[in-house]
Amino acid sequence: MGSADSAGSTGSTGSTGSAGCPGGVTGGEDATSEIIAWYRHHARDLPWRRPGTSPWAILVSEVMSQQTPVARVIPAWQEWQRRWPGPAELAAAPTADVLRVWGRLGYPRRALRLKECADAVVVEHDGALPAQRDLLLALPGVGEYTAGAVMAFAYGRRALALDTNVRRVLARSAGGEALPAPHLGRAERDRAERLLPHDDATAAQWSVAVMELGALVCVAREPDCGACPWSQRCAWLAAGRPGDAHAGRRRTQAWAGTDRQARGLVMAVLREAPEGRGVVAEVLLAAAARAARRGSADAGQPGRALAGLLADGLIATDDAGATYRLP
Repeated sequence: MGSADSAGSTGSTGSTGSAGCPGGVTGGEDATSEIIAWYRHHARDLPWRRPGTSPWAILVSEVMSQQTPVARVIPAWQEWQRRWPGPAELAAAPTADVLRVWGRLGYPRRALRLKECADAVVVEHDGALPAQRDLLLALPGVGEYTAGAVMAFAYGRRALALDTNVRRVLARSAGGEALPAPHLGRAERDRAERLLPHDDATAAQWSVAVMELGALVCVAREPDCGACPWSQRCAWLAAGRPGDAHAGRRRTQAWAGTDRQARGLVMAVLREAPEGRGVVAEVLLAAAARAARRGSADAGQPGRALAGLLADGLIATDDAGATYRLP
């Protein structure tokens, strides 16, 4: 449902984000009922939202959805659930198989962290995903956002789940800003806490509804304000839709030519290699070098890609680097 934990994991004490804007969404029963009613009519039929989905499967969906389009997540999640429906199955799975099924979701370290998380759930919690926030945060790969999302969407509890979609909706509707600040600050978190309904069931519905509004209507570019249930309350719309006040602080990086692309090209070759068979380093270096054709030339990038993947535990070698394989 959400996005990366970086959206909600900072412990900043700064004052980024507005506490609210006159005329904007301030919470209350009317605003809550409006957004929940909208969600009931417009929510996407995502497989992890269906009745009977386990808390563990919801956690997997949240991790997969971080910085990855939902359309790519759905088939990967379904295959993952077919193979490893619970923590015990994933903990017992070969790491190479896990990375192959992860495929092109990106940021494959997330797959390793999920496997580590499964190991911890099996060893420390008898295979049952805990329903306490502090215990969730103690699991490998689970940050503030993921813990909050599991509490809200898996256990129906009142918990902040501040992904990029929720932050954008609240920045506009309550704060009058085009987009939230690059980093989550205390003032923004406090505002979200004030807007979150007090009882568990309503808060959980509100959280998923606001997230869906950000995914479908209140999108980053060209939001469909006419379709928004909060259009009459939105501080940003009332202010004339001002521009992004934080534009100068945002860092953007094209995919082409980056180390991430080079690493992805190496992983793609290894995922296609016969199981248990290594691929010679020269082939992998040549694959990584293809990233430079679309970006600035960087002679050290292919070697850096291999070294980084090895250090992260995403590839392995049995012959001092002559060949590499999935771990």
